[in-house]
Amino acid sequence: MADSRAYSLKKLSLYPFAMARQSKVIQFLLSILFGLGMMYWLSDPGFTQTQNLVLVLLFMAIALWITEAIPPFSVGILVIGYLVVVMGTDENQHAMRYVQTWSDGVIWLFLGGFFLAEGMKKTKLDEALLKILLPKFGKKPEFILLGLMLTTAVISMLMSNTATTAMMIATVSPIFASLDKKSNFSRALLLGIPTAASIGGMGTIIGSAPNAIAVGALEAVGISISFLEWMIIGVPIAFILLYIFWRILLRRYRVGREEMNIQFAVPGEENCGDHFVAKELRLQKTIMIVVLAVTLFFWLTSKWFGIPIAAVSGIPIVALTMLGVLDADDVRSLPWDTLMLVAGGLALGMAIQEQELASHFVDKLSHVQINFYLLMLLFGFITVLLSNFMSNTAATTILVPIALSLMSISSGDFSPAVLPLVIALSASCALLLPVSTPPNAIAFSTGLIKQAEFRLGGVSMGLLGPLGSIVWVLVVTSLFN
Repeated sequence: MADSRAYSLKKLSLYPFAMARQSKVIQFLLSILFGLGMMYWLSDPGFTQTQNLVLVLLFMAIALWITEAIPPFSVGILVIGYLVVVMGTDENQHAMRYVQTWSDGVIWLFLGGFFLAEGMKKTKLDEALLKILLPKFGKKPEFILLGLMLTTAVISMLMSNTATTAMMIATVSPIFASLDKKSNFSRALLLGIPTAASIGGMGTIIGSAPNAIAVGALEAVGISISFLEWMIIGVPIAFILLYIFWRILLRRYRVGREEMNIQFAVPGEENCGDHFVAKELRLQKTIMIVVLAVTLFFWLTSKWFGIPIAAVSGIPIVALTMLGVLDADDVRSLPWDTLMLVAGGLALGMAIQEQELASHFVDKLSHVQINFYLLMLLFGFITVLLSNFMSNTAATTILVPIALSLMSISSGDFSPAVLPLVIALSASCALLLPVSTPPNAIAFSTGLIKQAEFRLGGVSMGLLGPLGSIVWVLVVTSLFN
């Protein structure tokens, strides 16, 4: 599911979309006017008509992503359609390549992740993992909290952070029932789980859409990042931030060390009277484990075997459908909207690069000496700020092309991958409001936690996330270079 404020609002209340229809139309028209106004303000006399039209699209898309006058994925479709029409009138352009972003390697990588996540959910492999891990956390609240946060983070590296949060909160529901509604431990859990889901997404390319956007943009400029290389970057910083936030929660909510005797609500395999059906369920779970292991193995070792990570995604897509784990209904339920948004973002980035818009404005700044460390801080905190109020995927789509262009005048001895990586990782640290990310909305919808309490994670991770990401990215990229 694409990260959006509209989805979060739906989780929080019966959002009156019908009443908001007129407001959406007005916002859409104002977004068009904003795009035209910015084009007239920023256009250069030497610009071609095509460059001006792409400039209009850029700022119109930004306005639409911020206001969500239409859903973020609809903006992605609009971007591709607009570029096909505009470039189709230019004899020197091949408009259909913007449609071909649907077959980009990043899209296939994400699709493979979606098939794995859906297979884990359908076979209840995710619940089986919880059933094995939860008893190992002991009975002390502080370690139960840490264990649940770590489990959430690991699962969200492969599954949607929204689905992971919903599953985990359902799992620990007996805790909420057995404790007072204002219990500090319950509130710590309701902050720790959604934060862990968002932060855990930093760990893999498929863990968060901003990660895939950054990888796709870097591949377009000749920089390839493997699945394992991303994990070397993302997993350590994710666990470091998780540990820090765990300590913050312990201190803020004074989670005690007294033992608790709580039975977690982790369903096992259904009791099935039909022996054949029970046997089939066990077989499907075995198939899922094998497919997951094989896919992860080839993702992690893709550079050793020379197999593109996008091609490895064919393993779960083919195997899970051929062996009957997933059927047509399961495939239809996949979050295709995320792929639409990512494809639109890739097309927009391609148009900006080909029309040399970003490089034009970067050249205007070439006489300004920009401190690269200041630039990293600026992009990290701008990413968090934007992602708190709009889709973090859209924020990444806007900022990464700009960052790649700025690298040419201010990077010095730094790798060109540094800024895009900082932006992608920082996008997962926007946790200020219940509507900033769907996991927060799910936690808030329980009614056991106040909106103001999200500031704890929003401020701490919003400050420490970009700073930690910058330090770790600089360390890792210097080692690779």
